[in-house]
Amino acid sequence: MNVIENLPESWPTILDSSKNGILLINNKGVILFYNRAAKAIFGDPLDEDVVGKHIAEIKLDAWPDLENTIKTGHPQYKKKITLHDVTIIVNRSPIKKGKKVIGVLSVFQDISEYETIISELQGYNRLCKELEVIFESSYDGLYITDGYAKTIRVNSAYERITGLSKKNLIGRDMNSLVNEKVFDYSVTLEVLEKKKPITIMQQVKGGKQLIVTGTPVFDEKNEILLVVTNVRDITKLNTLRDQLEDSKRINCRFYQTLQEHDGIEHVLQEMVVKSQAMIQVVKKAIKVANSETSVLLLGESGVGKSMLARIIHQMSPRKNDPFVKINCGAIPESLMESELFGYEKGAFTGALHSGKAGLIEAAHGGTVFLDEVGELKLDMQVKLLELIEDKTFLKIGSGNATKVNVNIIAATNRDLKQMMRDGTFREDLFYRLNVVPIDIPPLRERKEDIPVLVLNILEKFNKQKKINKRMAPETVDMLVRHSFPGNVRELVNIMERMIIMSEEDQIGLADLPSEIRKEVKTISDLSSRQGSLKEILTEVESQIIKDTVSRCSSVAEASKKLNLHPTTLWRKMTKHGIKNNIAFLQ
Repeated sequence: MNVIENLPESWPTILDSSKNGILLINNKGVILFYNRAAKAIFGDPLDEDVVGKHIAEIKLDAWPDLENTIKTGHPQYKKKITLHDVTIIVNRSPIKKGKKVIGVLSVFQDISEYETIISELQGYNRLCKELEVIFESSYDGLYITDGYAKTIRVNSAYERITGLSKKNLIGRDMNSLVNEKVFDYSVTLEVLEKKKPITIMQQVKGGKQLIVTGTPVFDEKNEILLVVTNVRDITKLNTLRDQLEDSKRINCRFYQTLQEHDGIEHVLQEMVVKSQAMIQVVKKAIKVANSETSVLLLGESGVGKSMLARIIHQMSPRKNDPFVKINCGAIPESLMESELFGYEKGAFTGALHSGKAGLIEAAHGGTVFLDEVGELKLDMQVKLLELIEDKTFLKIGSGNATKVNVNIIAATNRDLKQMMRDGTFREDLFYRLNVVPIDIPPLRERKEDIPVLVLNILEKFNKQKKINKRMAPETVDMLVRHSFPGNVRELVNIMERMIIMSEEDQIGLADLPSEIRKEVKTISDLSSRQGSLKEILTEVESQIIKDTVSRCSSVAEASKKLNLHPTTLWRKMTKHGIKNNIAFLQ
């Protein structure tokens, strides 16, 4: 029998104490010995006694390699094999007697646990690399400290945003960095103190505006393990926000401009607006039309206050509700209260049995236009003030207040401030009515409106009377020179008179009222006067400048028509004592 088949009795005991598996075969492949570790590693194939069996019989798939070792006499080291979900490392050493291989000693170790650990470590490494990529690819700056404010990680974005280098930060304590003025303020220290997320705004070198958020990370003992600070550059965001606000303001102004344009288009259908003075009046009217506030229209008689009041109502949210005009100067004082506020049945002798609703109540939901409001007596002013303040009034003969929803537009050609000083108009009522005052200039101060008004009036009369009259240019020019103390109302009356009385289709100078024809002196009139040439030329110059300026809205416009420098024109106006309300160099 081979020598390896006669192991000393103590060897099995010794070999069983090894943690490595040991398997011994002879040169025929017959198993001579295996220890307990081998049985534990291989499991089922070695559960029964396999000593004396050929290695191929127990299905370990090891015989080809073992046979090769027997034949060649070459050992095998660190061969890795997998058997029944078990990974083992095998060293196979030939046993020689002289040069002859008489057996093989196979020593192996279960490395499944190590394989698992290695796999986990590899997974951790991959995760760390992924986290590192994510950390560095963040567009926001990331700054991480431990629970003691020591800097442990800084990403590249933080360097880009702040201009600070990570090599000068990592390992540094935040308290030291603050003391050295690297940071003027540390959100990390505040997070460590308050133990909650903190967000602050900071501005760093270069004018960059940052939003900084520090977030604590707690361990299982609820102690702060890390502080993760996120830094975002919001300079561009703030710039975009400012640009957005600018865009909103521009859009708002554009929308308001469109509204004003639409409003002007609407007004142009009702009244003539050519001069800058009237355009400003219309713009005010458009703005106030959408508000629920009192409006006071000021201006001489005949300038168009009633028409403007109606236009304001038509452009307001109340346009589909009543518009009630009350001429305070046309209603007798004794009837004023009953006409405005109404009365209950039997309130006085002669009263209707059913009672009567007043004009104010008839305007419920709409607009009340109080024309010539300066004509109201003091007792009615008190009642009007109550209506404006409380939206209530008392009918004659009633003890219960009537509530009404109306907006007030008032108009007057009187000087209400002087009336307040005289004690004939209440100060509190004036300020209630004068929330938005609109002063309509007289026609003599907006001469450029006259030609357009003339053509507008002519067109309406032609359509109304089914005729086809036209105006001679010199006639229009003569009307422009007139001062029109009666304003637009006077112009309408003059136009109607000329249209009716003219014999020809063209309305000429002869059709003008005599008082207008006598107003303007012609150059021929001046030349017939006695005096030196210098005196006559001076008077002619004065007349021409006066006439030109009266037809223009600005000195600049008049100077252009006269081919004079504005300063020269202004000096000549001063020389001739010509006064005008237009602005110098406007």
